[in-house]
Amino acid sequence: MDRDLSPEEGRDDSALEPTLRPKSFAHYVGQADVKRKLKVVVEAAKRRGKALDHVLLSGPPGLGKTTLAAIIANELGVQLHTTSGPAIDKKGDLAGLLSSLQEGDILFIDEIHRLSSVIEENLYPAMEDFAFDILLGEGAHARSLRLSLPPFTLVGATTRTGLLTGPLRDRFGIIERLDYYTPDDLTAILLQSSAALGITLIPDAASSIARRSRGTPRIANRLLRRVRDYMEVAGASAVDHALAQYALNELGIDEGGLDWFDRKYLEVLIAHFEGGPVGIDTLASALGEAAHSIEDVHEPYLLQQGFLQRTPRGRVATLRAWALLGRTPGSHAQQQLALSLTANEDP
Repeated sequence: MDRDLSPEEGRDDSALEPTLRPKSFAHYVGQADVKRKLKVVVEAAKRRGKALDHVLLSGPPGLGKTTLAAIIANELGVQLHTTSGPAIDKKGDLAGLLSSLQEGDILFIDEIHRLSSVIEENLYPAMEDFAFDILLGEGAHARSLRLSLPPFTLVGATTRTGLLTGPLRDRFGIIERLDYYTPDDLTAILLQSSAALGITLIPDAASSIARRSRGTPRIANRLLRRVRDYMEVAGASAVDHALAQYALNELGIDEGGLDWFDRKYLEVLIAHFEGGPVGIDTLASALGEAAHSIEDVHEPYLLQQGFLQRTPRGRVATLRAWALLGRTPGSHAQQQLALSLTANEDP
């Protein structure tokens, strides 16, 4: 689904993001706690002259996990090798990746939670002992050959930490979670990006875009490019507050960062299912969207902003969602809201 507010990487993003990504910790805006801790471990590894411990970065999509992996490699002065969990289909794929590494290099695996169990098991000795086992021959004459690997650092990124197996998670020495960005941080990122893109962006316009960017730099940069389109068509020399507001309104993105799909989601939940509870598969069918996409992409912001609750019996629209649509919950909805609040109370 084509959405300006989707945190997933699109084709335009993959083409332009490398030019917008900071190359060092000094230019990386936001995630202050994570950045501070990573700076320490990276500097310590440099002073020891040893490979950095394996790093696991988790958090919603679009928050900068790939950027941090590249910064770690740049700060260490080593090569970054990038792949993703679904791309490592066979043991030979993993062997090819590992054999290409030089001492101290960074192997970045995005969506590491999607590694197959076979690949994951073969990754364990590489992470622990810097070795890779190859089976030669078949049947009774088969024998195992262990290949030595240069010490390297695996940086794994995941949007769903709960899907990682315990043995894999335990092999990471450094585990950090990225959280949504503040509007001030996003404003700083937008001003930095506008300079890279050659756009004159007035600070209050940057702030307006930031507030509608759902705490996600990827979305902020995408909206900046869309606003630039309106600037060029209007023949303006800069993006000011009025132009930014006009463009974002035309794109259907309101002051709270909600777009047409968010409103459709809440409308379906309230109008079709009386505010819930309703199961994710039923909602997915009604919306014409895959259940995993709704869970990973669409729901997190609605949950964060208090429009939605996930309960054991399904999704429930909150009073804030009813108010957004200008509706008043009936007796059934009030009862379900009361039940969901009771279920969420600490025993």
